[in-house]
Amino acid sequence: MLSILKSGAVAGISGFLIDVEVDIARGMPAFTIVGLPDTAIKESRERVRTAVINSGHSFPQSRLTINLSPASVPKEGAGFDLPIAVALMAHVHSLPVTPVADYLIIGELGLNGEVKPVAGILPLAIAARDHGLKGLIVPEKNAREAAAISAVKVIAVSHINQILEVLRGAEPYLFVPDRAAEVRLKHPDFSDVKGHEQAKRAIEVAAAGGHNLLMIGSPGSGKTMLARRIPSVLPLLEEEERVETTKIFSVAGLMTGEGLVVERPFRSPHHTLSDVALAGGGVPPRPGEISLAHNGILFLDEFPEFKKNALEVLRQPLEDGEITISRAVSTVKFPSSFMLVASMNPCPCGYLFDRKHACTCSPVAVQKYQHKISGPLLDRIDISVIVNSVPYDDLRKKSGGGEPSETMRSRIALARATQAQRFHGRPYLTNARMAPADIEKFCTLTPAAESLLKAAIEKMGISTRGYAKLLKVSRTIADLAGAATIDTPHIAEAIQYYNRSVFNQ
Repeated sequence: MLSILKSGAVAGISGFLIDVEVDIARGMPAFTIVGLPDTAIKESRERVRTAVINSGHSFPQSRLTINLSPASVPKEGAGFDLPIAVALMAHVHSLPVTPVADYLIIGELGLNGEVKPVAGILPLAIAARDHGLKGLIVPEKNAREAAAISAVKVIAVSHINQILEVLRGAEPYLFVPDRAAEVRLKHPDFSDVKGHEQAKRAIEVAAAGGHNLLMIGSPGSGKTMLARRIPSVLPLLEEEERVETTKIFSVAGLMTGEGLVVERPFRSPHHTLSDVALAGGGVPPRPGEISLAHNGILFLDEFPEFKKNALEVLRQPLEDGEITISRAVSTVKFPSSFMLVASMNPCPCGYLFDRKHACTCSPVAVQKYQHKISGPLLDRIDISVIVNSVPYDDLRKKSGGGEPSETMRSRIALARATQAQRFHGRPYLTNARMAPADIEKFCTLTPAAESLLKAAIEKMGISTRGYAKLLKVSRTIADLAGAATIDTPHIAEAIQYYNRSVFNQ
């Protein structure tokens, strides 16, 4: 008897269908899996056999051959346990597989018959929808994630005994998601921050345009505190951004049973991470921190302490918004369009710009420390700002800090809405990703602003990339001000944030 069921696998962050062909024939008892399975799939023979027996069913004493088609594509993971078990249960109970033939079936089995969750469900749900399948049969803990794609049915099972009812044509385990409004997570608020008005302004401009931000200041001045409050002023993900971000988290196995990710990611890896952990890789390739920060923030605290190889990995994704991982067996692309937020001390002792402590570093030591950040990488940072320690009088104010995050977020949301309208139909939504042709089209300067920009470029030796960066930041500042044309104050503020002017103080 031959049964053919649908399952799936993931390459990069895209899902594709796999035919699970199960042949049960007379002969010496054997259980063979072919079709380039990895070790986890080969071990499914023992998981499936034990799960079926421990669930109170007899196991076929026949020659079992499982083919995973297409046979030329390597497969990995334990997700094929469930479709294999479904075919065997249908044979044991003399039931047709027709009721589940149009479903994508995936799940790992425990030895007691429990159906356990697997990674990569959302890309598989999209693949099932695109190929016209009726729906998915998935572990109960993966159901909400699969149901985020509303065009497909989701049958959620927690034990293989429930499969018998599904094989008989019933749908008792059809998952109906709760479409209630998503709740925004609670983040630290900027109203708690006393002083730091210049830094908060720089953060607002960076968040409004999706610009990369570098904060430089002495130890304890508040750089990390400010960075961890940035998520509180960012707007929620747009619908397309939610799907793409959730696909990355799903493939990485970081979903915890919820539906689509609605908050912009905030990733803060330690400076000891490797370049592979940052960029992604492995066999098969998995997304790294820069992809997990896609559509959100990658915060690198103590920027110069990261390994040089790891930092240089950032250059291509910061420019292109994606990273290509090439290995001997496959090449995959992961989206990596993120807002880089970094913090660093200005010198080895940390007190070069401090108002209260004298710097003890030699000029050579300062230069060597700052040069840990290469010129090409520094040139990809749009906004740099000094974060000084807060004066005593500001610390002791009883009235609290500055304006709350909600007020800042409302201005940022208006600026981003302007950009979304401006870039409608393009593959980007923020000024930071503006293409050269759009810079010419949308960054119109007044004559006075033109003169100021020309003088700054000639005096400061600004590169071509730096020129484009100044225009993009100026465009964001003008958007926050509700101005259609870039004027002198907008250019002047953008020049103030230019990193060469910060390091040369």
